[in-house]
Amino acid sequence: MYTDPTTIRPAARTRRAGTLALAITMAFISFTTIAVAAEPTPNSPDEPIAKVFSGRKATEFLDQVSASWTSQRKCGTCHTNINYMLARPALGAATPAMTDVRAFFENRVAHWEDKEGDAKPRWDAEVVTTAVALAFNDATTTGRLHPRTQQALDKMWTLQRPDGAWDWLKCGWPPYEHDDYYGATFAALGVGCAPENYQETKPALEGLTKLRRYFRETPAPSLHHRAMLLWASQKVEGLMTPSDREVTIRELLDRQRPDGGWNLASLGDWKRMDGKANPKDAPSDGFGTGFVVYVLRQSGMTADSPRIQRGVSWLRANQRVSGRWFTRSLNNDKAHYITHAGTGFAVMALKACDAIDERGE
Repeated sequence: MYTDPTTIRPAARTRRAGTLALAITMAFISFTTIAVAAEPTPNSPDEPIAKVFSGRKATEFLDQVSASWTSQRKCGTCHTNINYMLARPALGAATPAMTDVRAFFENRVAHWEDKEGDAKPRWDAEVVTTAVALAFNDATTTGRLHPRTQQALDKMWTLQRPDGAWDWLKCGWPPYEHDDYYGATFAALGVGCAPENYQETKPALEGLTKLRRYFRETPAPSLHHRAMLLWASQKVEGLMTPSDREVTIRELLDRQRPDGGWNLASLGDWKRMDGKANPKDAPSDGFGTGFVVYVLRQSGMTADSPRIQRGVSWLRANQRVSGRWFTRSLNNDKAHYITHAGTGFAVMALKACDAIDERGE
C-alpha cells in the first residue's frame, strides 16, 4: 500500500496524492443526512487581520468549514472535521453543525459491520481517528462514554499491529497522513481522554501495553510528534520518561519566535511536494502557535507564564476577519487546509489559557 513519497518524482507523487485523496474521500460513505453547508471562502495568506478577536467569528468559521466538508465530501479528515470534534467544545454550546458532524461519525460506527462493502471502514486510520474524535468529544461535552465511542475504541484494538502501532495513511501530507507514529500518538491520546476510565478496560490495558513498547522502541520522527506524545503522556502513564518530557518542553520553547508565536514548519523536517524544504524561519502561524501553547498547558505550564502569555497575545492579535487563523500548507500552495486544524488548536489554546470567556469571546 505504501510507496515512500521521497522516492517518487514530483509529478508522480502528485498523481499518487490525488489518487489517495479520492480514496480517502470515498472511504467514509455517510448514512446520515447532513444539511449542505455554505462553501467557506478559500484559505489565503492575504486575508486581512481582524481588528479585534472574536470567538463568535471563530465559531462561525469552524462550524461552516466542518459542516461543509462533511456534507460535501462525506468523509472524515484530520485537518478539518476530526480536529473540529476536538476543538469545537471550547467555543461553547453545540450548534446544529456540531450536532450534524457528530452524528455523521456516530453513524459511520453504527454501520461498520454492515454487509454492504461501502459501509465498512476502508482504512484502519478511519477507525482510529473516528474513535479518538468521539472519545475526546465525549470528554469535553457530556463526560460520559457514548456506546458508539466504546464500539469504535474496541474495534480500534482489533486493528493494532503486534508492534503496537497501526497501518496509517501515508499520503505524504505531514504532520497527519504521513507516518505510523502519528497514528500511534493519536490513538494513545484518545484512549487517555476517553471518559469513565476506559483505559482500564481489558482491551485498552492490553493495547496500551503494546503502545508503551512501541514508543520505547521507536524514536519520534519530529518534534511535532514528540509534542503529541507529550500531550498523550499527560493522559496515559508510562508513555514518556520525565527527562524526555523536559527535553521536549525545552525544545518547544526554543522554537518560539520573537513575536511570541510558533510556526508549524519549525516542528519537523518535512519537504514540500516540489522537493523544497519548508523554511524553519517562516512567519508564526495559527497551527504552530495554537498547538504548542495548548500542549504546553497540558504539560503543566501555567497560563500566566510569560512564554504562554506571549503566545496567547499572538493568537488574539492574528485572527483573520473570517474568524480563522492562517497556516501555510507544508505540501503546496493550493488550499492550505491545515488552516482548519490551526484554527481548532488556536481556540483550544485560548480556552486552556482562560482567554475565551463563557460567551466565547
